[in-house]
Amino acid sequence: MGESIAITSGKGGVGKSSTIIGIGMILAQMGYRVCMIDMDLGLKNLDVMMGLQHRVLYDLKDVMDGKCTLSRAILQDKQQDNLYLIPACKTIHIASFQGDHFEEIVQSLKQSFDYVLLDTPAGMESGFLYSIRCVNKAVLVTTLDVTSLQDCDRIIGILMKEGMEEISFVVNRMNVHLIEKGISVPLEEAKKWLSVEFLGYVFDDEEVMRSNNHGTPVVLKRDTLLYSCYYSIVKNMLGERVELPKYKEKSLLQKLFG
Repeated sequence: MGESIAITSGKGGVGKSSTIIGIGMILAQMGYRVCMIDMDLGLKNLDVMMGLQHRVLYDLKDVMDGKCTLSRAILQDKQQDNLYLIPACKTIHIASFQGDHFEEIVQSLKQSFDYVLLDTPAGMESGFLYSIRCVNKAVLVTTLDVTSLQDCDRIIGILMKEGMEEISFVVNRMNVHLIEKGISVPLEEAKKWLSVEFLGYVFDDEEVMRSNNHGTPVVLKRDTLLYSCYYSIVKNMLGERVELPKYKEKSLLQKLFG
């Protein structure tokens, strides 16, 4: 029986989708079978960010409506054999979403996959509420912006109220220079603020946006600092404590040519 984990956030725009792709791909590279579910009902991002948008024939709604079997809606990643995706649907009305049926889908996936990762909508949207009913663990994505941390803290409180015990967080787009200038909240202060398990951080890097726009996740390049960030997050998530990577200033040539 596999494990289901919600990857969520308190607010949008913090890089949650790029984080779930990074986590999912690292797990797959380690040999685990991973299925990601795009739960942004009415929107869809993961298939585009993975370069799979032209292969989408069926989506989550089609499975729930009985238009196709679960297996026919699952897309295999082009780069990583162990990584799969169930895309979201652009045209779903939340009133027609059947939460009980979705729980059955997640349970069925756990029979075939080691990890089922749910990319939930930010905040308190219905997709978020349906998602947390199907998991016993949540990983929150935040930046070191005050509003992002405040919203993240609120979501942690809601998860605790729902009885969830395994809650952790990841800091995305960490900018060392902004911390030094006193613009961003210091990392240690953020840890005290949220007071749940800290898994790691991903440094602010334009390469993430470039990779997402081209459908080529940054973790495909294993000799980079960004890969080390995601790798350490996954290792810590698995309970194998590792040292987090240190920030290294890019040279002029690296900035110009990536």
